[in-house]
Amino acid sequence: MSVIEVVNVSREVTWLPWAVQYFFLIGISVACFFMSLPYYLGRAQDSASLARTALIAAVVCGVVAPVALLADLHQPGRFWRFYTNPNLSSWMAWGAFFIPGYLVGLLVYAWAALKPDLAVAGQSGGPLARWHAIISLGDSPAPVVLKASAVFTVLMGFLILLYTGMEVMVVRARPLWNTPLLPLQFAATAFVGAAGLVMVLDRFMGNRDVGTVRAASQWLLWSLVATIVFGSLWYATGLSGLVRTHAEALASVAQLSSWKLTALWLAASVLLPLVLLWIVPSQHTWLGGVLALHAAWMFRWTVFIGGQSLPKTGAGEYAYHLPLGHDGLLGIAGTAGLWIATLIIVTPLIPSRSPKPAIGPTFVPAA
Repeated sequence: MSVIEVVNVSREVTWLPWAVQYFFLIGISVACFFMSLPYYLGRAQDSASLARTALIAAVVCGVVAPVALLADLHQPGRFWRFYTNPNLSSWMAWGAFFIPGYLVGLLVYAWAALKPDLAVAGQSGGPLARWHAIISLGDSPAPVVLKASAVFTVLMGFLILLYTGMEVMVVRARPLWNTPLLPLQFAATAFVGAAGLVMVLDRFMGNRDVGTVRAASQWLLWSLVATIVFGSLWYATGLSGLVRTHAEALASVAQLSSWKLTALWLAASVLLPLVLLWIVPSQHTWLGGVLALHAAWMFRWTVFIGGQSLPKTGAGEYAYHLPLGHDGLLGIAGTAGLWIATLIIVTPLIPSRSPKPAIGPTFVPAA
């Protein structure tokens, strides 16, 4: 009889909390950009406040997200390797091209969408009038630039949502990640977080616009429903054994009490905002927005950090303890601080909205 002994070693996590922050912020940025399109392309004239808040959130999250990604590379200089030695068979390498494309398209779109407001603010004589007049580059709107940049950014946004899911899904050694539903789950939870952020910003930026809350609640409702559908489909196909990787993923965590608690926590994070949409008055729906943000963050934390706690070979799980330094709690707090600082800088630079979209049919108020 021959005895084969397999010795397993404990490994540190490769994707740090920086990765969680990047996937969290870039997903929300793309989702908020899509939420702003109906108004700025002239199709939903009654959602001006929602579009402006969503556009601010898209820009702020889009600017901060790459900073977290560079930090997760452990050595920011490695960023250039994606361009000097591209591996075009890697989804991560393609992301190095999608991210700058999306960010440039988003900033051009934001400028074109806000150009009429900037021109009006430049003639108002306010403290930032000179800045607004310079950045507006004239009084006339730029509908062609707006449409072209919107189309380009929509394409880049879809590619961002695709690659962020695919670069995790292709890891076959981890059954928890290796599911075609993962890109869809990332996209759905991104809209959950985006709707939640818009509701929170509407409350704490002093807008408290009923139309914004109502529209954001609709976005949140349907994105929560999509999240539940995708999660239920993953669980059902794994429990029934119809999809091998789903069954293997369930088997790897079935006996772990920590994962049972995580599953309950995730379910509660998705269901509680859904309940609050029905029972809480509209002036307090920002509470559901906070829970929605938590659900989007929690899902990514569970996928990345929780997924790496399961050994590729062996049984059980690795114990992960959040470090207090820059690769842990301090890094999370630093990214949050950078996001708040960017929001404080960007918000005053964006003037109040004009009474009608930059393009589209003329708005005539009811008599």
